[in-house]
Amino acid sequence: MNKTEREIVALLKEDSRISAAQIAAALSISADEAEKCVRSLEERGIIVKYTAIVNADGVDEDEVEALIEVKVTPQRGHGFDAIADEVSAHGEVQSLYLMSGAYDLAVIVKGKSLKEISRFVSEKISTYEAVISTATHFILKKYKVEGAVMREAEGGKRLSVQA
Repeated sequence: MNKTEREIVALLKEDSRISAAQIAAALSISADEAEKCVRSLEERGIIVKYTAIVNADGVDEDEVEALIEVKVTPQRGHGFDAIADEVSAHGEVQSLYLMSGAYDLAVIVKGKSLKEISRFVSEKISTYEAVISTATHFILKKYKVEGAVMREAEGGKRLSVQA
């Protein structure tokens, strides 16, 4: 990537709704050049997706999210990639990372209930031959996501218990 592309990526990571005109003004380039550069980044797979970060406390949907640590045996000729491809194919899987440490894969999943996620782990993830063990951690509250601080909706603040 060249300098302009890196700067555009930085602007889009900060605010994916930024317009080509705003990018152009920030970088002293034309809006047409900004649009072409963004399109090129998308076509080359550098920009994969635009998304919104939503504070779940303000949405009326019941959703459970969990981090599943997975220890696997790497497969000959494929390492961790083959099992990662299989795991990532499940709709419940939101994110999947190869990690250093005690576990090899960190899998972020979403479901409608604790039971649904538990069933996903026991009936799908743990059934792969390469999977040695799993550890599931349910996410109870999000304080910061992708650099954005999650603030509770008005009225959701805890009362002081000090006298």
